[in-house]
Amino acid sequence: MEKYLSQLNDAQLAPTLQKDGPMIVIAGAGSGKTRVLTYRIAYLMHQGVDPFNILSLTFTNKAAREMKSRIAQIVGDSEAKNLWMGTFHSVFAKILRIEADRLGYPSNFTIYDTQDSDRLIRDIIKQLNLNKDIYKYKQVRSRISSYKNSLITVKAYFNNPELIEADTAARRPKMGDIYKEYVERCFKAGAMDFDDLLLKTNELLTRFPDVLAKYQDRFRYILVDEYQDTNHSQYLIVRALSDRFQNICVVGDDAQSIYAFRGANINNILNFQRDYDDVKMYRLEQNYRSTKNIVNAANSIIDKNKTKLDKVVWTANDEGQKIIVNRLLNDGDEGRFVASSIFENQMQHQLKAQDFAVLYRTNAQSRAIEDALRKRNIPYRIYGGLSFYQRKEIKDVLSYLRLIINPKDEEALKRVINFPMRGIGQTTLDKLMVTANHYKRSIFEVMKNLDKIDLKVNSGTRQKLSDFVTMIESFQIMNQTANAFELAEHVVKASGLIKEFNKDQTPEGIARIENIEEMLNGMKDFVEEQKELADTTGSLTEFLEDVALATDMDNDKDDGEKVALMTIHLAKGLEFPYVYIVGMEEDLFPSAMSMNTRSELEEERRLFYVALTRAEKQAYLTYTLSRYRWGKLIDAEPSRFIEEIDAQYLEFLKPKEHQQRANPMLDADIFGDIEPDKIRFKKPKKRTAEKTPPKFIPPKKLKPVSKASHGGEGANLFDGQLSKGNIVEHMRFGKGEVLKIEGKGPDTKAEINFENGGVKKLLLRFAKLEILG
Repeated sequence: MEKYLSQLNDAQLAPTLQKDGPMIVIAGAGSGKTRVLTYRIAYLMHQGVDPFNILSLTFTNKAAREMKSRIAQIVGDSEAKNLWMGTFHSVFAKILRIEADRLGYPSNFTIYDTQDSDRLIRDIIKQLNLNKDIYKYKQVRSRISSYKNSLITVKAYFNNPELIEADTAARRPKMGDIYKEYVERCFKAGAMDFDDLLLKTNELLTRFPDVLAKYQDRFRYILVDEYQDTNHSQYLIVRALSDRFQNICVVGDDAQSIYAFRGANINNILNFQRDYDDVKMYRLEQNYRSTKNIVNAANSIIDKNKTKLDKVVWTANDEGQKIIVNRLLNDGDEGRFVASSIFENQMQHQLKAQDFAVLYRTNAQSRAIEDALRKRNIPYRIYGGLSFYQRKEIKDVLSYLRLIINPKDEEALKRVINFPMRGIGQTTLDKLMVTANHYKRSIFEVMKNLDKIDLKVNSGTRQKLSDFVTMIESFQIMNQTANAFELAEHVVKASGLIKEFNKDQTPEGIARIENIEEMLNGMKDFVEEQKELADTTGSLTEFLEDVALATDMDNDKDDGEKVALMTIHLAKGLEFPYVYIVGMEEDLFPSAMSMNTRSELEEERRLFYVALTRAEKQAYLTYTLSRYRWGKLIDAEPSRFIEEIDAQYLEFLKPKEHQQRANPMLDADIFGDIEPDKIRFKKPKKRTAEKTPPKFIPPKKLKPVSKASHGGEGANLFDGQLSKGNIVEHMRFGKGEVLKIEGKGPDTKAEINFENGGVKKLLLRFAKLEILG
């Protein structure tokens, strides 16, 4: 047996050695599925399968790169380079470039990102004179995306009265017209969006049987990772390609299917055995990542789901610490608890910042965590913020580069035709667009042929348009011999971009220059990397495709020791010794928008399962009693998911509060044999002071205010107790000296110089201060 196979346990070895036929590997969290995929590919190659005949589809490009490098260590670099391995989008973009002419596209078609699509849809809504408040461009884009992923083409849409009726009922009767115009404009611009990469691959394989036969013969062995996250469009491509040889191996975990909002269909994995004959099923149930406590707690959660495949995840790891649950007053307290806990764990166990992750359900929750980490000087990195390639200055450079490759790309052209300013205004651009539509040509073609067409612009503007065309064409000539880095370096200077950004010497302006510099560095690295790969040249086309298909995780450069902050969706596939799952509250997690049906709630539960199983040694769950949401302070209640974990795996830092029991207004004995006139009402239970002040409505006549209505400590400090020179202590800001007092009654404010917080002005009726002297 090959030496590398000795690293597998029996459960991992069986699917690795299974060479032919359809098979499914149900892999629990942390059970080594990537290792199985990697070694299975290496084993196939050792069995004489040509790497050109193996197709491996992964969830991220980063995962594909890691797998390829592991395979290279076993079978050698030159053989590993010949594997077709990458995400669905990157692999099928490659096929579409080869076969583009079949569908009427140029092989150098542009890939539109979300921003490009949004801009185009906004244009179309404006052009069709539609109400932008009803036709919100993001909702329209999302709807078009769901059509494409469900293989509803424009033709299919107009042949489906139910869809038209549904859009009419949603007050968007022109949805089909927008969709039609969007598809036509993309086609005219020689552009595909992300969803097209799958839709057009389906079209290619359906309309051209010879192309399907060619790739069926090419991909004799197909492996799909994270199969539970495939959508209908991806599922059909895999079915079509694997149909001839049926050597398909899918790996996944139904308990980690969390992308329904993107169209992922859990039934793809649940029904796999119905789709193929004689399917062999393997289970990887041993978790190598987490402690027994974490694994068992996660099992007790996912057990509540009704829609699932049978498996029992277990681990031989240590018992480990119980999962710590903490109740906090508000999100500020929650942030401070997380920061303090990270700091203490670092000190006690000599840990690095990258050993910690804070996971949340929504991006908005990161703010309070960030504030607290900054105050503790704990370095952190937010994943899933604005991607590097979405920044304005980077998009400007990329638009010039896209235009060189594909001058039909209207979104790129509109972005840079007058940036830096060269006297080509919006009026001229509008005339160009109208003319281009009239002649059914691209804007760039119209600009190239100004002498042949009737465009009502003055001679000065004509010259400017002509100069722009000449500049782009000179870049195109350079592109024939230069690599991506050399060309980009020339473009940022010759276009005037660097000069333009250099005018702005504010910190933001300098940061823009640094970002462009960083992009050029990245291109240099890219060109060097491509030199090592087979069938690549480091050309601009290759670079732009790499950028268009990159995900936030793919661009993850190791930028030193930092705590990771991210949504749970982004944490999938990652692991950390210490994990904090914050905001464990009803309507936040599970989300209020995902509790309408059992399937939605089960998806939220799977999301919690994913979050919990990211932890290797210790997991923390936190929830608050009140939280700001949409600018309002609301009372929160603990998430049902905390209740669903078997109590033996939990440790509560604060005693579990008893559910407030309903307090009957009537005496129970009135329902016995007593006279009706003896009925008496109990006095309502006296309320204690509310923890959070109710919404303030200014009264018409002010009356004396009681201590209780101002919220406890510090509430009556405004009645003269506090004066200049007093030393006070505050829970957050520490000790401080009162510098001055101003205002009267409830509006009294104190200016205090704190040791930790500097000078603060506090409203005394709400300030929780203790007078020390």
